Amino acid sequence: MERKILLTDCQDQKGLIAQITNICYKHQLNIIKNNEFVDNDFGRFFMRTELEGHFNDATFLADIDSALPKGANRNLVQAGRKRIVIMVTKEAHALGDILMKQAYGGMDVEIAAVIGNYDALEDLVTKFDIPYHTVSHEGLSRPEHEAKIVELINQYEPNYVVLAKYMRILTPEFVANYPNKIINIHHSFLPAFIGASPYKQAFDRGVKIIGATSHFVNNDLDEGPIITQDVIHVDHSFSAQDMAKAGKDVEKLVLTRALSLVLDEKVFVYGNKTVVFR
Repeated sequence: MERKILLTDCQDQKGLIAQITNICYKHQLNIIKNNEFVDNDFGRFFMRTELEGHFNDATFLADIDSALPKGANRNLVQAGRKRIVIMVTKEAHALGDILMKQAYGGMDVEIAAVIGNYDALEDLVTKFDIPYHTVSHEGLSRPEHEAKIVELINQYEPNYVVLAKYMRILTPEFVANYPNKIINIHHSFLPAFIGASPYKQAFDRGVKIIGATSHFVNNDLDEGPIITQDVIHVDHSFSAQDMAKAGKDVEKLVLTRALSLVLDEKVFVYGNKTVVFR
């Protein structure tokens, strides 16, 4: 018995749920869980169907295609563990949380490697028996540096690339290698306080909540499709440094939550938005 997930994204029309589930029944596939959503503003239908049984992918997908409207997107993916490569700079909190969850069963993921532009986190990573690669940016142009990283990432063939406080802006050429496959944590409740020093920006503005946003990376700085967000309350007694310290807790929480959702195939990207099934 195999477990797979059918992901369907198409123009909405009557009877889609019945047609898809009837095809699953025809192929003697057991529906473990089903989620669906219609964006009425755009007339768009989204459905995630977790299936168990004996699969003939080609004939099953051919039947699904025959039931879906023109221009539909559908994908049948293996359920279970995915591979990631993590990119870091010097901060350990987001990386450390993923390492601990992976090591002690809090997240079903294979961390294939960690790549840093400094060696500051190598000792931490090697304690978990995970390869660490330092690819220094010093003395290299940005395209040269990124080319070395891309070559290294591709050796591991990950499903996703995770930026765990990687503090360098990625070029469009780099991002194009991994469309909707790069997951970032931004230390702000986007779209507020984009770019550098967000906690200083928040402090100067006198905000009463601070937060973090995990999103897919596109060519607009910190403006890719948002996966999940969270906030914590602060008050007048917090300095910018206090906010930054408190913000680390929400950053690591939001990143691991977003990563878990993506690894479980619960996130659809359309336009610059997402549909997220909890």
